[in-house]
Amino acid sequence: MQKIIAVVAMMMVLCGFSVNADSNTQGNSLEGKRIAVIGDSYVENHSRPWSESWHARAAKRLGMYYLNFGRNGSCIAFDRTKEGFGEAMTKRYLKMPSEADYVLVIAGHNDAFTVGKDPSQMDVFKASLEKFLTGLLQRYPDAAIGYVLPWHLKRAGFEEVISEIRSACLRHSIPVFDAGADCGIEVNDDEFRAKYFQNKGVGDTAHLNAAGHALVVDKGVAFIKLLSRK
Repeated sequence: MQKIIAVVAMMMVLCGFSVNADSNTQGNSLEGKRIAVIGDSYVENHSRPWSESWHARAAKRLGMYYLNFGRNGSCIAFDRTKEGFGEAMTKRYLKMPSEADYVLVIAGHNDAFTVGKDPSQMDVFKASLEKFLTGLLQRYPDAAIGYVLPWHLKRAGFEEVISEIRSACLRHSIPVFDAGADCGIEVNDDEFRAKYFQNKGVGDTAHLNAAGHALVVDKGVAFIKLLSRK
C-alpha cells in the first residue's frame, strides 16, 4: 500500500499538481528521523551556509536530523576532480552513512551544462543516472527517497536532462519535486534572479539566497511529508 501511495504522489508531482503545504499522507511525526541530502551546490548552497537552504530549514521545521552531502560543482555522471569539484555522485553516495530514514537527491544542473556542451555525453548521463538511482535504492532499501529537479534554465542540455531524470524516477517509483515550476523560481528572469539569487543574480543561474530559499520551504516540507517509507 505504501508503494502505491508513493507512486500516486509521484504522478501528481510529475503531472504538475501543486504540493499542498498542509498535506501529510504519512500522518506520523518525523521528529528525530535522519534525512540525508546529496547533490551539488543546490545542496552545499554555494557561498552561503547550507543552514540557509530550504531543505535544511525544512528538516529543522520537521525536527529531523539533517545530513548535508552537497558539493559545489558536483555531477551525477562526470568526475570533476581535476577541476576541484570531486568525484561523480555515482561514487560519492557510497561515502554517505549506511543508514537513513529519508534521502533527497538535488542534482543535475552541472550534468546539464556538460550535456549542453557535448550532446554525445547524454548516453553517459543516462547510464550513470540509472546506476546512481539503483545504487541508492539498494543502499537504502527501507528509506523514503525523493528527487528535486534542477531549475528549468533555457540553455542547451537542461530540458533533456530534466526529462531523463523524470523518466528514470518514474521507472524506479521515486517521487519528484519540481521546485522551480511549483515554487515560481523564474531562473530565466534577470530581475527575479537579482532579488532571489546569490551575487544579486549576476551570472548566477543556480544558487538561491536566503529570500529565494524561503520561497521553497513550505512546499519542500510538504514534499518530504508525502514521501512514504517502505
